[in-house]
Amino acid sequence: MIARLLTLIIKEFKAIWKDPRSRVIVTVMPLMQLIIFANAVTMEVKNIDMLVLDNSRSYYSRELISHFKNSPWFNSVEVIDNPQQLKDGIDTQQVSIALEIPPDFVTAIKNKTGASLQLITDGRQTNSAAIIGNYATQIIQNYTHDLTGNTAGVEIVTRNWFNVNLDYRYYSLVSLIALISMVIALLLTALSVAREKEVGTFEQLIVSPLSSAEILIGKAVPAQLLAWVMTMFMLAISVHFFDFPLVGSLFLFLTADFVALLALVGVGLFISSLCKTQQQAILGVFAFQMPAVLLSGFVSPIDNMPVILQYLTYLNPLRFFLVIAKGVLMKNMDTFYVLLNLIPLTLIAILTLSIAGWTFKSRLE
Repeated sequence: MIARLLTLIIKEFKAIWKDPRSRVIVTVMPLMQLIIFANAVTMEVKNIDMLVLDNSRSYYSRELISHFKNSPWFNSVEVIDNPQQLKDGIDTQQVSIALEIPPDFVTAIKNKTGASLQLITDGRQTNSAAIIGNYATQIIQNYTHDLTGNTAGVEIVTRNWFNVNLDYRYYSLVSLIALISMVIALLLTALSVAREKEVGTFEQLIVSPLSSAEILIGKAVPAQLLAWVMTMFMLAISVHFFDFPLVGSLFLFLTADFVALLALVGVGLFISSLCKTQQQAILGVFAFQMPAVLLSGFVSPIDNMPVILQYLTYLNPLRFFLVIAKGVLMKNMDTFYVLLNLIPLTLIAILTLSIAGWTFKSRLE
């Protein structure tokens, strides 16, 4: 049995490497996605263009505007003359934010009655609007603090744990490693059986002495190992080329990754057993991939989702693997909490592999 399995596994490795599409999936695609998305997938907002409707035209308003011009977040700050220019700038998305300073700005400051400034952001881009609004609010608060010279009160000192400089690329890299390894495992396994059906060699597997379990293992092992090796390679690139601060146990991360890939291999084999062509298999992978990413907590926190969707995330292996990956790699998560997420991940792997085995066996019969 072991000799037959080894023969089938070697044969599957050769089939993957000879297929140009599979070669791209294993080698080119992961590296390109990691390098491009690590720099593109970011929640930071920089190079902001701004309009200012200065109705005060005073020393104080010019000082406030200079604070925006000297900020590293803002690219250009243009002072305009009428409200229509402000409206057109926001409507046509030439600028992301606008500030209107009232005529009584100086009087309000001197009388210490409080000045009302209006910030206008483009709500069509909700996340960017919130971040830009926070930047502008912080600048205005610092300026008013400088004016009043009030040093009394509570001083707030912020310290960011696990990501001192709030570099969003660290979060992106961990998530991208998980997502890209998922795609590799899914595509390779989904294409494996479909490729056999297309070239006409699937019937030879059926009449061979191999059992359905042996065929399933032979198809799963190469995809599992290749995705696992590529995960290690992508992590090495993140550490050495993106200066990712690896602080946790590499063994715990790779163990969790191996279990998560087992669950995804089961999904890929299930898709592959239902499809007759590689094109159908690719469509099946994309049909699973998008909900899996959206329900993983990568795009938005799971706690913010509707209750029904929160329960649905318990069937998603990415949910638990992302928690482990970010916890282990960025903050050296304790082994106990790793196991709390590894147990459901293992149960999902058993479930998906069992369903894939049952479907595969019924198709063979």
